[in-house]
Amino acid sequence: MGSFLSYSVAILVSLALHLGLLVLLFVGWHPETTKVMMQPQYIEAKLVELAPKKTAQPKAKPIPQKAKVDEARRKREEKLRAEKKRQQKLAADKKALEKKRQQELDEKKRLAEEQRRRDEQEAERKRIESEFAEQLAAEQAQINAQEDERMANSYRQLIQQRLSENWSRPPSARLGMETLIRIRLVPTGRVVGVTILTSSGDSAFDRSVEQAALKVEQFAELQGMDPALFERKFRQVDVAFSPEDLRL
Repeated sequence: MGSFLSYSVAILVSLALHLGLLVLLFVGWHPETTKVMMQPQYIEAKLVELAPKKTAQPKAKPIPQKAKVDEARRKREEKLRAEKKRQQKLAADKKALEKKRQQELDEKKRLAEEQRRRDEQEAERKRIESEFAEQLAAEQAQINAQEDERMANSYRQLIQQRLSENWSRPPSARLGMETLIRIRLVPTGRVVGVTILTSSGDSAFDRSVEQAALKVEQFAELQGMDPALFERKFRQVDVAFSPEDLRL
């Protein structure tokens, strides 16, 4: 019953309001208005930078203890493998360096051995050449000596002949007497001195020998002699006089 009354009152109030509005419309009611002036506003344009939207990072799930242990073991194993690889590389580099050094040492030894053989061969070649040269020189010296002796003998025979031609044996000369003299000459063959080296014991015999050498004065044939031969054999000439013959 109460709800019916409430509902009825609401209907009556609504009807009253509608009637009031109709009356106002017919009477010509106008609401009081106020004139308002609108001014334009200037808006400063600004570039608005939009901050990048933050992407929501997925929340890391907690790592199980076993996974942590496995990860730590994996890292240790990787570190050990890296260290082993590094050690292997160092060992390989060291081995390669030692091999290179050994090769260089072997090459130096090889070159030194080749040089030693070349030096030995060169020394042997020089030794053979030296011996051959010495042999040739000895043979040539022998030939020269023989030729010099042959030439010297011819000059000795000439001197002996000239002395014999100018020697007058004294009456006191006897068999077995001998006087040895030394004749000093110059390259022109001129006699510049006579010395008695060994006396015969007879002064007359000794003087006759000395006078024979001085009487010759000059062996002109010696002027064509080789100077070296003259200096070796004829700068001084020893002559032995005996009643039988003359000996140089």
